[in-house]
Amino acid sequence: MRLRLPRWAAVTAVLAVLAGAGTWTAVATDDPPPVRRADRMLDVDGVRLDTSYFTGPGDGRRPAVLLGHGFGGSKDDVRAQAEGLAREGYAVLTWSARGFGASTGEIGLNDPDHEVKDVSKLIDWLAARPEVLLDRSGDPRVGVTGASYGGAISLLAAGHDPRVDAIAPQITYWNLADALFPDGVFKKLWAGIFFSTGDPSSPGGRPAGAAGNGCGRFTAELCSLYQRVAVAGKPDAAARALLEARSPSAVGARVKVPALLVQGQSDSLFTLAQSDAMARALTANGAPVAVDWIAGGHDGGDRETDRVERRVTTWFDRWLKRDTTVDTGPAFRVSRTGGVDSTDGQATLRAATADRYPGLAAGTTDLALGGAPQTFTNPPGGAPPAVSAVPGLGGGLSGLSSLGFGLSLDFPGQHARFDAKPQAEALRVTGTPTVRVKVASTAADGSAVLFAKVYDVGPDGRQQVLPAQLVAPVRVEGAKAGKSVTLTLPAIDHEVEAGHRLRLVVAATDLGYASPTVPARYTVAVESPLTVPTAPGLSTQAAALPWWVWGLPLLGLAGAAALLLTARRRTAAAAPDPELTAVPLQITGLSKKYKGGDRYSVRDLTFRVEQGQVLGLLGPNGAGKTTTLRMLMGLIAPDEGEIRVFGQAITPGAPVLSRVGAFVEGAGFLPHLSGRENLDLYWKATGRPAEDAHVDEALRIANLGGALERAVRTYSQGMRQRLALAQAMLGLPDLLILDEPTNGLDPPQIREMREVMIRYAAGGRTVIVSSHLLAEVEQSCTHLVVMDRGQLVQAGPVAEITGSGSTLLVSLGEDIDDALVAKIDALAGIGAATRTEGGLLVRLDGIDPTALIGELVRLDVPLTGVGPHRRLEDAFLTLIGGAA
Repeated sequence: MRLRLPRWAAVTAVLAVLAGAGTWTAVATDDPPPVRRADRMLDVDGVRLDTSYFTGPGDGRRPAVLLGHGFGGSKDDVRAQAEGLAREGYAVLTWSARGFGASTGEIGLNDPDHEVKDVSKLIDWLAARPEVLLDRSGDPRVGVTGASYGGAISLLAAGHDPRVDAIAPQITYWNLADALFPDGVFKKLWAGIFFSTGDPSSPGGRPAGAAGNGCGRFTAELCSLYQRVAVAGKPDAAARALLEARSPSAVGARVKVPALLVQGQSDSLFTLAQSDAMARALTANGAPVAVDWIAGGHDGGDRETDRVERRVTTWFDRWLKRDTTVDTGPAFRVSRTGGVDSTDGQATLRAATADRYPGLAAGTTDLALGGAPQTFTNPPGGAPPAVSAVPGLGGGLSGLSSLGFGLSLDFPGQHARFDAKPQAEALRVTGTPTVRVKVASTAADGSAVLFAKVYDVGPDGRQQVLPAQLVAPVRVEGAKAGKSVTLTLPAIDHEVEAGHRLRLVVAATDLGYASPTVPARYTVAVESPLTVPTAPGLSTQAAALPWWVWGLPLLGLAGAAALLLTARRRTAAAAPDPELTAVPLQITGLSKKYKGGDRYSVRDLTFRVEQGQVLGLLGPNGAGKTTTLRMLMGLIAPDEGEIRVFGQAITPGAPVLSRVGAFVEGAGFLPHLSGRENLDLYWKATGRPAEDAHVDEALRIANLGGALERAVRTYSQGMRQRLALAQAMLGLPDLLILDEPTNGLDPPQIREMREVMIRYAAGGRTVIVSSHLLAEVEQSCTHLVVMDRGQLVQAGPVAEITGSGSTLLVSLGEDIDDALVAKIDALAGIGAATRTEGGLLVRLDGIDPTALIGELVRLDVPLTGVGPHRRLEDAFLTLIGGAA
């Protein structure tokens, strides 16, 4: 759904989060067992609710689950999850809430007198179904789950209807007034999205009560609230009271059922503080509670959908099916980044867990902040504003991440900053940092609206990261003569690396919030250290053992024999080059002709690979990639040129090949021998000491278990690939060469293969990979060599070859006129700005992406994303002229 923000931005925000659809019909699926779905319009107090009811096979009674959808969506959004729960033995009912999808009525933001009562009527309906397990007459065994809007209704239902037995709310709010008016500051951007989403053209039509109110299908009182607060720029008491009455916090003391609370770290709408308030309240009620901080949220990122849905199912298995053998997972879990793909910004995740929820202030440590009192200005009209989180720019953030820049932007003269000393060792912050400051304001009423944030600043002092793009607003009253206030900064889980330091920034403006339009000067002085929580009880899981295993066409015994038979026939080689002893690979003027000598398979090829790189070797079929790799391995000799590995010239049987692990053809093993015997035979043939094999490490990666002792002829293809992995890893080579390593792998295996290559190189080793999967190469590799017809076309970093180093694509929410394009083109530091499909191509000539975003915001450009201007596929096809 396209949501238009006031004047300066057009943002596409999909706020719908989970739902379901389906007349009794069988759901089309390749996976048994089948699921039946019945669609019905249910009449509830004069409103028609569009529902879908899902059941799996079996005749017995089963627990029920009510599955709500996200704001702006409908029941159709959660259909897949509903089908999955039905297959797991639940009767599942989904519905489109009032004012959404095909349901009639007005949007009341989960009004207890309407939307919450609707849920009770749905529970009544479930109680009459013959498939549903009853605890007593009229009381079905039922759980409620959903995300965002659907998450709030699960909490509210548990507080209003004692028949609810378990809940699993996700990325939602505890107190909607605190979420939209934090510390009395109006969150205008997110509020604008909310009140732009009630679409009067949706299937249910515009209700009569909303006609002409400018808020689509919202009730008149909510429309009035929004218009009143948007004009005033700050909430009034009536607005707070109305939203609080429709918040789970209003009935928090009555929510005593088991609750799995899933909240997003990348979420400026409903922050981690909202789930913290839920956890504290429900735990005080005596309810079993588990808290799960996922990587994504309303601002984008990895929502970990599959994992979360599995955990929700397990939670209901324990508390609805009453299966005490089920492991519901840790009391607290937080997803942490174990690395980031170079192009799409997707995080590789691992978990940190604890057997109790630590809250947001556990294990604090104090960091002294330097800096004298600083004075800065709130600009007239509150513009230009500083930039932190911008809903709808998730894709742009990923693009900028690949360039090494952050989106956050603070304008000179409009903020104060105070730095801690660089960290002597890494520091993990988990929770809400706090600091006491003294604020003075020249505003007539002595008030100030400030935006506090903590940056992670690199050793160069310029590169700074705002964790999760989060900022904490604060309204200060009576500060004419100065007033001390404690700033509670956003809750985060973030590691500050050794050599980095934390920086407190207090700004006068922020793009997402309303700030005073009357100019004023603020003075801020730090009165205490920055106190950061570390949650010492958390245990971070070790990085998962990589599955190189599944899909590496590595060196089999046939290929190995070619190396080993030549090991005793050393040929005279060029003297070592001492200047290249630390360089894994240097190829110079390499050429090889096909048999017959008429045409070249490789011609005058020159490139270099450094330690720690993951180099992708690309080219269409016949480009000469495999021939190059075979020459690199010493399997065939070049006609011209040379190859040096760590300064040593490559010849058949060269000693330096012991530092190379490679395979260019399919793996081959002796079928009558066991896996272990094949590995032992291979290593003995090398003539190297047994202790140099690092067999245990190789087998741990291969993870063959008891199959290692079985004959290879009994292995599946996947097991053969794992054995091939162990063979290639024997000796832990410094240079690993892989030809089409992802052939035959499914997506999860490909992802794990990618993680292994990146991690292997991060340890100081080097990986060269030849692949035709361009999207995978783009995410796995740091550098590329592109070949065509045996010759080098281009070599360099991935970002340089894709063009993302100097040219950005600015996607737009709406067309802009030629005059505005001309203004952008004329900006200092911009080489050119030209129209393209979906936006503008902007070539940077001195300006960095962060400053560019600031200029675009200042010019009221309706941007919806900023990122690399083309994919590797586009660049590749351009380089080879479409030959692939």
